[in-house]
Amino acid sequence: MTTLHHIEASELHARRERVFLVLAGLFLGSMTMLNILGISRFIDLSFEFLGMTIPMSLAIGVLPYPVTFLCTDFISELYGQKRANNLVWVGLILNVWVVGFLWLGGILPPEVELDTSTGLPPTDAYDYAFFKIRFLTMGAVFASMVAYLTAQLCDVTLFHYWKRLTKGKHLWLRNNGSTVVSQFVDSFAVITITHFYARGLPIDPEAAVWPQLWVFIASGYVFKLVIALVDTVPFYIGVHYLGRYLEVDPNAEHAAGEV
Repeated sequence: MTTLHHIEASELHARRERVFLVLAGLFLGSMTMLNILGISRFIDLSFEFLGMTIPMSLAIGVLPYPVTFLCTDFISELYGQKRANNLVWVGLILNVWVVGFLWLGGILPPEVELDTSTGLPPTDAYDYAFFKIRFLTMGAVFASMVAYLTAQLCDVTLFHYWKRLTKGKHLWLRNNGSTVVSQFVDSFAVITITHFYARGLPIDPEAAVWPQLWVFIASGYVFKLVIALVDTVPFYIGVHYLGRYLEVDPNAEHAAGEV
């Protein structure tokens, strides 16, 4: 028999905290990854449809982002809205923490000679890679934080709005309904702020700005939307088995009057 730590009230309590730790770890790890990778590279996923070329340019930082919404949906469903919101705020603090160390790493000795036009050291310098990542991350971090906080709180709020409205029924509706709206909020905010505030997007200065921005916004949104629809089945399966494993009734909050 496993010996419980004195802080663990029971084996069931310990099990619930371990699952929460895994979900929170995936959420925070994905947040850290996307914040650092961010706009360091854009992937061209353009495709042909009815004889037309549909442009699709994705920032590599978008790839782990859908995982964060799936994790907050699991936590919202199994642990409640308050704990999900708390995790969102911890994620924001983690973003500040990461950026703080990127800033600190750039000002500590030895002093690096930076090109006045690019703000970066020579491309053959040993620490060029660090300063390039630092430049891109610091440039887009404000956009990332505003978009992240707005979208995640929107996701959690809408998830529980649909849950209350349907009295805990139609799991697919709150999973997709919350994510569809919040993903658009995120995609629009991060692209527009990154461009107008940080000037961090590969925009052609000779062409109209908004058509280019809409390509980035639509590309990120379509990718996130497809992933959100695909993860509906895993979400159903996960809630079913985790609910039994954790001995949690996701609808009990309604009986308790939680809002």
